Amino acid sequence: MHTPPITLALLASLTVLMAGCGRSSTTESSAPPDSVQRNVEQAITSLNEMRESLAATIDTPAVDKGTFERVCKPVGIRAQQMAIANGWTVQQLAKKYRNPSHELDPEARRLYDEFASSPERTDRWIRTVQNGREGWRYARRITVRSSCLSCHGPKEQRPTFVQKGYPKDRAYGFETGDLRGIYSVFVPDSSPDTSTAHVF
Repeated sequence: MHTPPITLALLASLTVLMAGCGRSSTTESSAPPDSVQRNVEQAITSLNEMRESLAATIDTPAVDKGTFERVCKPVGIRAQQMAIANGWTVQQLAKKYRNPSHELDPEARRLYDEFASSPERTDRWIRTVQNGREGWRYARRITVRSSCLSCHGPKEQRPTFVQKGYPKDRAYGFETGDLRGIYSVFVPDSSPDTSTAHVF
């Protein structure tokens, strides 16, 4: 049976369109909507700037629990405020953690390993599922600054309150510029779609 040329041309056009649709779908799923990406990245940039500016106020190698209360604790508080206000899950995770609640989950470990093997990489988005909810996960590198070494340098030089308060501490032995850990943000598809994130 002879197929008319116009039918062949139509079939070819449909094939191209279908292939194009497949490529478009793949591209769309590789990154979150612009508003989600912008809001999360701006919020974590703000959080990291806070962390680094507070760490820069440590002007002595001898630190105590008061230093922790002034420098580290506010960052954790702000992260949780962001999470509650925006419907996200915001974490600071590490391979060499101090608090066991900051241990990397399997997915975060894979992201951490990407940063460890690619020093030029600063952040990463992936599509994922957490606790049965679909959404987007953002990871951003946390870099060790020289002021961080007061608590995270040589094991024997850790402050007394750290040695006593964190018997399973692993967060030592770092040098300036090392990968300290990652910020992790999970944004479920069900989270409020706001034009501006609450960054505080």
